[in-house]
Amino acid sequence: MKNKRLWAKIIFVAVLICIIIYTFRGSWRSILQQIASTTPQILALIAGATVVYHLIEAWITYSLAKLYRPGFHYRNAVYNAFYCSFYRLSTLGSGSGVAAIVYLGKHGVGYAEATGMYTIQYIIHKVSIAIFSGVSFLLNWRVMASHYKNYAVYLILAYILTAAICLLFVLLLIYPGFHRLILSLARKLNRSHKHDGLIRRLEDSIVILEHSSGTLLRNWGKIVTSILKNMLKLCVWYSIPFLILYKTGEISFLSSLSITSLSVMTAGVIPTPAGIGSTELIMTGLFSVMMDVHKAAAVTLLYRIATFILPFVIGAGLILGNRVRRYILDQREKSGCGNPWVS
Repeated sequence: MKNKRLWAKIIFVAVLICIIIYTFRGSWRSILQQIASTTPQILALIAGATVVYHLIEAWITYSLAKLYRPGFHYRNAVYNAFYCSFYRLSTLGSGSGVAAIVYLGKHGVGYAEATGMYTIQYIIHKVSIAIFSGVSFLLNWRVMASHYKNYAVYLILAYILTAAICLLFVLLLIYPGFHRLILSLARKLNRSHKHDGLIRRLEDSIVILEHSSGTLLRNWGKIVTSILKNMLKLCVWYSIPFLILYKTGEISFLSSLSITSLSVMTAGVIPTPAGIGSTELIMTGLFSVMMDVHKAAAVTLLYRIATFILPFVIGAGLILGNRVRRYILDQREKSGCGNPWVS
């Protein structure tokens, strides 16, 4: 079943990529020329933004994990951030949550607590995206209203859908009555008892979430600071288009934040694996209002490389390095060498 789902995702993403290639079929030379003209200094800034993003993500994980295991180390949270990014790409989005839960479980956070904690962290992240997009849109109202008034209906619909999704997330986090409603609807839909196993897993997941959210809700300060840290984290990534174009002056820092956050938020309501395809099309479309479409596509591709490919590569390097280190230690133990620094 898992292999079938993975293959379904791969086929779906392949179709989306083909659509993107066809859409820009006459522009790829210009797009690649735009990317090739990016200086090493700008590439270094983009890479730095990716690393800072993951360090802040690790800070959030670290502060939450310490509620469940006071001895949890920040270095483990940093490894976990890149570890999840590796599995986000390698499984097209579905495996990052499982990877986080397994890793946290191996480092002292109980698997039940890790499941609830990661779910809460994901909810806070999604709510933060919506808040960031709304705030940055209002702060940049004059530019956004003048350039995107023709998209008003679509933007309003995107905000309504995002607000509805965030409301569901918040209810899932703080209102036990909503949990009972979900279970009641699930049981009514399962009158034939074909999905009893799925219902039991749902019941277990809700119990875990209630236990974990209860721990967090006793400390509202953690929720507020986690949202603020997420806003800072998003600010780092959403500034990447500005970093790419800052020498040309084609886009302001605030416009970079508002357009990129709007693109990511809008793509988030479209059910595509890891946002692949939807993010590229929406971001290119929105940025092309402000600049040449070839440059907009180049900015989008560089953004995707920075936020998707580069973290995957760093995560792969950390995983490989960790496995090599463990292999060397195992070989030393088998050979009886012990500590190489002790004669």
